Amino acid sequence: MDFLSPTSWAEALAAKAAYPEAVPIAGGTDVMVELNFDRRRPPALLDLTRIGELVEWGTDGGLLRVGAGVTYRRIIAELGDRMPGLAMAARTVGSPQIRNRGTVGGNLGSASPAGDALPPLLAAGGLVELASVRGVRRLPVAEFFTGPKRSVRAPDELIAAFLLPMERGRHQFAKIGTRNAMVIAVCSFALALRPATGEVGTGIGSAGPTPLRAVDAERFLAGELPWQTGAGLPDPLIRRFGELVVAAAAPIDDVRGSAAYRRHALSVLARRTLVWAWEEYRREGP
Repeated sequence: MDFLSPTSWAEALAAKAAYPEAVPIAGGTDVMVELNFDRRRPPALLDLTRIGELVEWGTDGGLLRVGAGVTYRRIIAELGDRMPGLAMAARTVGSPQIRNRGTVGGNLGSASPAGDALPPLLAAGGLVELASVRGVRRLPVAEFFTGPKRSVRAPDELIAAFLLPMERGRHQFAKIGTRNAMVIAVCSFALALRPATGEVGTGIGSAGPTPLRAVDAERFLAGELPWQTGAGLPDPLIRRFGELVVAAAAPIDDVRGSAAYRRHALSVLARRTLVWAWEEYRREGP
């Protein structure tokens, strides 16, 4: 196995073009598990830990651009007030050691339906920035995944960053696992309320072949929430939102849980996150 260790972004893109089968590695929290259990034996590893651009974040017009190498720990510490839903999810990732190494870029690259960072990115209307020697392109996170651990990323492309709107919305994230920490989600759910535009965003994790949006639930809730008055939400509205979220999922039976349990759990998570987010909106205002 070859080990490629570029020192600049240009060198990294050139190496990926020359060795398209090389597997990028930064935190290594997913890649090393596959290597250690001999589930994967790529011809080369492409070390990205010396690329300074990947660990930077800043503004890009009306967007917040975060390099693919920014760790979960830094998202919690430095960006928690700017992207609260993602920070909530980051706090549930693994152990402190994993959060010190793992990255959202790696979560995107793995494209696992159970990736904790992915539902908040969907709910927030995030973008993925892909780069190659051919150029740079950005696309919605919702269009990035094509199947279990598969994405639209071309063999010569690397994930450069992800981008989120700089909005003062109300965000929530919740997941269910066999314990409270260091666990792969049985299912997860993220919610974003956007009072400025009257829009709602959702993200479902570990309940389909890819992370999913509940589009019908978003449209229903956006049209029914009493944005102007901030009145309390009636129980039928909360229940209907949970039902529409469940209808958008496509869970399976596996070692972590049954499809029926995932549907029930998603309904509970959807209702809880809605209540939490709306109560925050009522307390703090738009």
